[in-house]
Amino acid sequence: MVPTVPLPRRPLDPSDRTRQWYENELGWTTVPGAPVRLATGMRFDVLEVPAEAGFAALRHLGPTSPVALHGNLPERRGGPGGSGGRPGRRGARMRLLVAEGSAEELPGLLDWLEWGTVPLDLTAIGAGGSIGAPLPPGVSGGPLRAGAPGPQGAAVWLRPPEPGCEVESSLPTLSAMGGGGGAPDLVRLVETMATHCHRIRLRRACAQPLAFS
Repeated sequence: MVPTVPLPRRPLDPSDRTRQWYENELGWTTVPGAPVRLATGMRFDVLEVPAEAGFAALRHLGPTSPVALHGNLPERRGGPGGSGGRPGRRGARMRLLVAEGSAEELPGLLDWLEWGTVPLDLTAIGAGGSIGAPLPPGVSGGPLRAGAPGPQGAAVWLRPPEPGCEVESSLPTLSAMGGGGGAPDLVRLVETMATHCHRIRLRRACAQPLAFS
């Protein structure tokens, strides 16, 4: 009897490894199809701002609050958990995970903070939405190393989520207003990002060349 040699296993595609990490290690819901996307509005919502505004607001997050970067990723100074650094390339965006339901709260919160009538480059992604899944640790191009520029156009973790930890307790929430509990305060986070988004808009407006008829 001729022994049969098992066929070699096909290496997992990076997208398969990415999906397995999010679903099995974190228990997060992914959206069917490629590339891998994470469903929002289930365990978390997402606030997206220019990276400059996001870096300014990092001090209002807990050390384990997940934060991602995408677009033309900036070179920055400081460690992955630090608030230092300034984006070196225009177009970089930051995505901050916040408590589920925050996307619905954002318009009212901006009105309460008296930013409701000001056009801000601040968007929320909640129930029914999704974001591109940043590459997890161990996958080529994974979390952003301190001082290293990320790949162009790719989403990477600035602060990756920790397997085995419930993400909800680390996310900014409106219920933290007033200092109750250990969750970061969504109000302070949004106020800081709105202020910096407004400054960015004014600076860009001033940089536009004057139009003469």
